[in-house]
Amino acid sequence: MQRLQKQKTHSSNGTHSHPEQYALEVKGLAAGYAGERRTIENITFGMLPGERVALVGPNGAGKSTLFKAIAGLIPFTAGSISVFDRDCRSSHGYVGYVPQQNEIDWTFPVNVYDVVLMGRARRNRWLPWSRRTDHEHVQQILEQLSLTSIAQRQIGELSGGQKRRVFIARALAQETQVLLMDEPFNGVDTSAEQEIMNALDMLTAQKITILLSTHDMGKAARDFDRVALLKHTLLAYDTPENVMRPEVLRKAYGSAMTVFQNGDETIFISNEYGTEN
Repeated sequence: MQRLQKQKTHSSNGTHSHPEQYALEVKGLAAGYAGERRTIENITFGMLPGERVALVGPNGAGKSTLFKAIAGLIPFTAGSISVFDRDCRSSHGYVGYVPQQNEIDWTFPVNVYDVVLMGRARRNRWLPWSRRTDHEHVQQILEQLSLTSIAQRQIGELSGGQKRRVFIARALAQETQVLLMDEPFNGVDTSAEQEIMNALDMLTAQKITILLSTHDMGKAARDFDRVALLKHTLLAYDTPENVMRPEVLRKAYGSAMTVFQNGDETIFISNEYGTEN
């Protein structure tokens, strides 16, 4: 179901006029990996508290690089990142990151409860497991995300949707204000997708700001306040209605993406990923 769009003033270069303080603001960002040329450059955008933005672009566009730069996992070579007007280097505890599934060692002998408890380390560096309040916080989050019954299971035994929810729970445990999610819908079935969407709705209700990458163009068009189109730089940043147009998507995908209407339904056909609606 199409989400109602918040009334804001937008522009395609990632800036917009609004008196409210940004939860996440990125200005002129450039970043890459050691020994390589810049993967992303001149990235500028702002996100309001509780806003949900879909990050789309072809493979190799720099989406994961952008996430890792914001999360503090790789250095950036130009620009700035701030969380509620604080330099990101002093506020990483307020930024949660859910990586792609293939970046996690699912054979590691740790259970669901302990993974979520690790999130408290951002709040209590010294022996976070020793504080009763940390355990109470974790138990509350497990209940919120319907994970209590599997709290003692090893993480590799979980379904795709459960795995994603565990790492969302870990981010909540660190009292995240901005959540970055890299391809959470990749490789999961329809039931797991709905579990993840339910978790996102809960986070949005708590005014947590969400930046999520996806190749599901239909979901980006239906379920997000804005869409950021990336191919090494930010090509568009606006409402889905203004970004998910053939002439705009062509800037990043070229002829690899076809968009057409089937009655009230918008169909996206990608040479990489097939048909999405």
